[in-house]
Amino acid sequence: MKVVLLEDELMLQSAIKEYLTDTGYDVTAFEDGREAYESIVVNNYDLFIFDINTPTIDGISLLSRLQKEKIYVPTVFISAITEIEQISQAYALGCYDYLKKPFHLKELSLHIERLLKIADIRAKSFIKISKMYSYDVKNKCLLFDGVEQLLTNKQSQIMELFAVNINKVVDLEMLRHYAWDDSPVDNAIIRSEIHRVRQVLKEDLISTLKGVGYRISKQI
Repeated sequence: MKVVLLEDELMLQSAIKEYLTDTGYDVTAFEDGREAYESIVVNNYDLFIFDINTPTIDGISLLSRLQKEKIYVPTVFISAITEIEQISQAYALGCYDYLKKPFHLKELSLHIERLLKIADIRAKSFIKISKMYSYDVKNKCLLFDGVEQLLTNKQSQIMELFAVNINKVVDLEMLRHYAWDDSPVDNAIIRSEIHRVRQVLKEDLISTLKGVGYRISKQI
């Protein structure tokens, strides 16, 4: 579990990093928001812990900038700030939790564990297909940049089948069973419907495996 810690109080930063490292996390710590940003955009991290008031780029502005660049990572804010406006802004940006200073390090650990459980539940509700496309399993809809895409019922069934079988081959029999309820439809009809789905998509997601079937490979 790779963690970015943004905290400009060096004694607190050191204490948090040491505690989380001993707990099993891989922690990269920064005191400056711009330095944290430059690292985040070129590396993959699993969790952000941001103070709000930090040099160069504050924690809230940093999270806002990252989300504009489609970098969505579970985030917890730690801060002495009690103004409801800033706390509300943090939650509006999608932060998962907020911890007021001073706090016990064990309390931070409990908040992180809770946050990761919530993030895991949310992640299982969405299947990431590409940087822009995901499939909402609960609501059975295809999303592009978080916006629901208009598909026919048949097209939606096809995309659901591909999404739950990401990186796996989907053959004509699977399509016939799932989207046509085992009706004796001709293979040409199925292929035509796949062609129409491709025309609707904004990205080239569906690969044809000649003589085998089709596949969507995760493109992240």
